[in-house]
Amino acid sequence: MITEFEEYLSKIEDDDQQARVREVLNWVQTEFPQLKQRYAWNQPMFTDHGTFIIGFSVAKAHLAFAPEGPVMEKFAEQIAADQYNPGKKFGRIKWTQPVDYDLLRQIIAFNIADKADCTTFWRK
Repeated sequence: MITEFEEYLSKIEDDDQQARVREVLNWVQTEFPQLKQRYAWNQPMFTDHGTFIIGFSVAKAHLAFAPEGPVMEKFAEQIAADQYNPGKKFGRIKWTQPVDYDLLRQIIAFNIADKADCTTFWRK
């Protein structure tokens, strides 16, 4: 199912981390089949009508999700409750933490709705 991201996934050396990232990316595509896969800025991301919805990246200690700054602000309490170390524009899910798929669903659904009329890739 995740075709655009195979090369990216193949470069993740840790098999467990690779499997987890694949699981998350497949989940996004299954939950939101209208989203398009795009690989840019060295990360897998999903777009809707040409506008950015969410991106993911891998680091030694975590999987990061990046929905843009305003979304991080809107969901700050839930992100903090999950103890996902937040940055200004992204959150970090430690490899030892569970993925809160309900939170990801809310974040992605919010971004799709909020950017329905957006004509640029990033929010202005």
